[in-house]
Amino acid sequence: MTPMADAGDPLESSFGHLERRILDALWSREAGASVRDLLPEFAPAAYTTLLTTLERLRRKGILNRVRLQGRAYAYVPRWGRAELTERLASRTLGGWLRDPATAGPILSCFIDAVSDRDDRLLDELDRLIRRKRRERGR
Repeated sequence: MTPMADAGDPLESSFGHLERRILDALWSREAGASVRDLLPEFAPAAYTTLLTTLERLRRKGILNRVRLQGRAYAYVPRWGRAELTERLASRTLGGWLRDPATAGPILSCFIDAVSDRDDRLLDELDRLIRRKRRERGR
């Protein structure tokens, strides 16, 4: 199981197993990686399987590619793990909160889940709400 395989992790529900493994491998590097660079970590996966998965992540807007010498490309994540997780969570929450009829129950459920887990998280949520209100001039 990868470090990202937490059921509450937006990455878990947004990407397949191989996609998550590839993202982990790319995040662990200082620079991008080509298919050949990644291949030893993904045995017995075929070169074409890795290439297809990297290209799928690129088409989803998750990876950028940079031309290396010759015809090969290096792939680099557009965002770090934390920023991508935040973007995915924001997109999901934004969709749920779009409908005023469901926004209240969803927020209530979220607050219950936060408070059930840890009072410090509830305090952090309160701090973030207060900061956001100050920023908006309320």
